[in-house]
Amino acid sequence: MSAVETYHARLRQGHWFNTLPAALQQALLACAQVQQLAAGQVLFRRGDPPCGLYAVVEGGMRIGAVNAAGKEALLTLVEPPYWFGEISLFDGQPRTHDAFAEGTTTLLWVPQVRLLALLEQQPQYWRDFALLMSQKLRLAFIALEEMSLRPAAPRLARRLLLIAENYGEGEPRRVIHLPQEQLALMLAISRQTTNQILKELEGQGILRLTYGEIEILDLPGLRQAAQ
Repeated sequence: MSAVETYHARLRQGHWFNTLPAALQQALLACAQVQQLAAGQVLFRRGDPPCGLYAVVEGGMRIGAVNAAGKEALLTLVEPPYWFGEISLFDGQPRTHDAFAEGTTTLLWVPQVRLLALLEQQPQYWRDFALLMSQKLRLAFIALEEMSLRPAAPRLARRLLLIAENYGEGEPRRVIHLPQEQLALMLAISRQTTNQILKELEGQGILRLTYGEIEILDLPGLRQAAQ
């Protein structure tokens, strides 16, 4: 068994990959290469040329951007088994955001050239990649609506719920490795407001706060808080 194939079972824990035709699953594994990143290492930056599709199989990735003044906008933090990079597959345009490793991280990388060759031979698979992109587009529209219409507390609870459920790509996990500063960046709210809301959720027994981590104690309670 190759190094790539050892991650097949982990990838099948994700909703998107698990619903792919078996032939496409095998084709992606045949095209993929294992890529190791050190903590904080840059995978690509905004404006870089398209390079392919990635799956997180160990560790995590931060997706965001940094402006000229050095201020970071953190959009999301993703963990296994999460696929990303499909936007540039469709339009061939440069990367829209920066991607950094959150701790030591292992990725499966399907190069753009090999992926396009596969889709040239099997064009029916375009729909499967469109479903991957449409799922994220749906979440992005929901996030935009919440930014405009919802108070900070339910928005924070909703984002924790999405992260705990890995944006629909896996079974809920109990511990989220996310400092409060990064959570505040994601939601564009102050560190003080973030801490206050988290303390209130902790007081309700919904979660427990430790250094750099948020432990979910009551998932149904978190869902209710996100309503």
